[in-house]
Amino acid sequence: MTTSQKGIAVVTGASAGIGAIYADRLARRGYDLILVARGQKKLDEVAKRIAGSTGRKVITIAADLNDKADLARVETVLGTDPGITMLVNNAGIGAVAPLLESDIDKMEAMIELNVTALTRLTYAAVPAFVVRGGGTIINISSAVAIAPEILNGVYGATKAFVLALSLSLHKELADKNLRVQAVLPGAVATNFWNASGGSLDELPSTMVMQSDDLVDAALAGLDQGELVTIPSLPDAADWQAYEVARQKLIPNLSLSVSPARYRIAAAA
Repeated sequence: MTTSQKGIAVVTGASAGIGAIYADRLARRGYDLILVARGQKKLDEVAKRIAGSTGRKVITIAADLNDKADLARVETVLGTDPGITMLVNNAGIGAVAPLLESDIDKMEAMIELNVTALTRLTYAAVPAFVVRGGGTIINISSAVAIAPEILNGVYGATKAFVLALSLSLHKELADKNLRVQAVLPGAVATNFWNASGGSLDELPSTMVMQSDDLVDAALAGLDQGELVTIPSLPDAADWQAYEVARQKLIPNLSLSVSPARYRIAAAA
């Protein structure tokens, strides 16, 4: 087995769906892999298939990222393995039910995985990447990060966090040779919907992208240097216009004087 020139990519949520396809595509690009997910059996199946078809070295870590001890084990690997050059923060869970029908304990668990675990893994990887002279962070967010009205609001909020963190990291680390990409998928044909209590059958087929098409589009966006990739967005100019409008707001978000519309004379 040859030693990878690209280094090692760590992919979370890698036992199925988007994560497993990222693992396959990155191995074909020349990365060795560390695959993280809860189920050892499924991880082993993915690892065997990828190693057999690509010749890359594939290591697995069975870990529940909602378990602090398991999460700490993965953090340690990210911080200490000098061969790691990429982290794909893909692990996450969703919800489709509205607030009044949601279980608060399940919402808390979703926050812990989608926000807390992702943040801790990022904080483990980034300082190590800086010391090593560079690296890549790919954060799987969601289209609901900018359209939280579509699904469960807590889920949308967790994905908005991922987008905000990615934008901040990009600016903060601009001179550190680090690549940051936030991927905002729409509806994708994975087990997400069943696990979230919904069904793809409720959506028109024109809204649902296949997971391999999603990953291929996301990696094309990475190759093109995109900070934010929306794989199903037909016209990139639409996102650019959104970003231009957001940037226009920024200088006026904190001023010493309120605008005239808020300076209402006190009632007599």
